[in-house]
Amino acid sequence: MSENPQVKDILEHIETHERELADQAGELRARIEELTRQLGELDAESENLRITRKTLLTLPLPSPAAEPEAPDIPDHPAYQQILTALADAGRSMRARDLCQALDLPILPKNTEGIRSKLKRLVSRGILIEPEPGLFARPDA
Repeated sequence: MSENPQVKDILEHIETHERELADQAGELRARIEELTRQLGELDAESENLRITRKTLLTLPLPSPAAEPEAPDIPDHPAYQQILTALADAGRSMRARDLCQALDLPILPKNTEGIRSKLKRLVSRGILIEPEPGLFARPDA
């Protein structure tokens, strides 16, 4: 270093200013690193949203709700005969009334067989039982 006091003061001033500039540069570099990290997070989130939008646009539209299927009527012809007799009568009927409508003898085995079939039709939602032992079509 120079022995000249004026040059010495100027050099010290320059060193002080260099340190200040280095500190400011360090602070700016730290801010740049933080902003770069935040920018990376925002870019990643934006990309996720873009992918989500693209995926949603490629999904097929849901099909409209289908009409509920009619309940399955058991295959035995007696069930169809019971339903026909109820439709023809147009009113609620008891097992005994159905035996008469179907020209079956009024015997316990016949009325219990018809009652059993009526209960099965109720359990499948084909008939309703508005009161115990009385059976009807839901649309009647």
